[in-house]
Amino acid sequence: MAVTTTAKSPLLPVYAQTPVEPLRGDGVWLETAEGRRLLDFYGGHAVALLGYRHPRLLAALANQAEALFFQSNSVPLAVRERAAVALARFAPEGLGNVFFVNSGAEANENALRLAVRATGRSKIVALEGAFHGRTAAAAAVTWGSDKWYGFASKPFDAVFVPRGDRDALAAALDGAAALIVEPVQGMAGAVDLGGEYLEAARELTAAAGALLVFDEVQCGMGRTGWPFAAQMHGVTPDLLTTAKGLAGGFPAGALLVSDALAGVVRLGDLGTTFGGGPMACALIETVIETIEEASLLQRVRALSLDLRERCAVGPVVGVQGAGFLLGLRTTRPAKEIASELLLRDIVVGSSADPHVVRLLPPLVLQPAHVDALAAALAEIRA
Repeated sequence: MAVTTTAKSPLLPVYAQTPVEPLRGDGVWLETAEGRRLLDFYGGHAVALLGYRHPRLLAALANQAEALFFQSNSVPLAVRERAAVALARFAPEGLGNVFFVNSGAEANENALRLAVRATGRSKIVALEGAFHGRTAAAAAVTWGSDKWYGFASKPFDAVFVPRGDRDALAAALDGAAALIVEPVQGMAGAVDLGGEYLEAARELTAAAGALLVFDEVQCGMGRTGWPFAAQMHGVTPDLLTTAKGLAGGFPAGALLVSDALAGVVRLGDLGTTFGGGPMACALIETVIETIEEASLLQRVRALSLDLRERCAVGPVVGVQGAGFLLGLRTTRPAKEIASELLLRDIVVGSSADPHVVRLLPPLVLQPAHVDALAAALAEIRA
């Protein structure tokens, strides 16, 4: 049943609350305390990559929990090695060195640390609209973070440039340690930077002696219809970060590093307590196997086209993004559209753009679910 206590909650009130309480999930559906069935087009901020109660994930979790619930990185684990091999094979060629962590922010934090250490420089370039996390270094390169940053100073000079502006990027890279970009910006409203711009970023960073970091925390792990957006656009960075759906809902993140950069890492340079734990690694291995064996990348590409073609109805005047990271551009405020969709039992997300509804559905979405979203949007006033 729903939580109805009148006592003050001990939880800090830092998150606005959606007015539904999920109790259980199955596939792409959530069931609330009141018995409503909600079609989930948001996946808990892109985390529920394979939906809910996926039998392979449940089996992997149960088997690993019974065998070995936890051990640290100070001992070798076969399951950790298998997960690293699977992720390196799934990733772009040339990024075959893996460091497991707990979250996307932690992955970005370590990527930026390596970039500064490897280059000996103290400037990081990022893009307007970027979101890279809320920890010290990751937040320093998050657009608009000054209003909540909280630390007395930033760990390096952070310079932001307009996305798509090659000349501004070239100028900013002078003396920079790295450029960090989301190939498809999530919080900005599902903005695909495009292959041409990412190719220019690769050329300009190489010319400036700077490293290129792809933050694929949200757009990675098959969400674009490719293993990573790097493969979709044919551009390989020096470092790539991933998290969100990496372990299908279990906390996990990873940093992927080129061979050249891996050569500068020494014992003790990086560390984590829970990253690379056996539970997370068992699920990472299973997620990748499931994506490949169930041909989910092909499904994402096909249904993404359907979403683009059929969801530009009612209040939606355009669709942007890639794969299952899509933004519906709306005539009315996106929060109003999200509320009206929730009344029709469909969960979607918002973004930093007040006129973009964000879609991040599980990769197991079916054509009938696209039908339901398109029908619901057609009922809403433009």
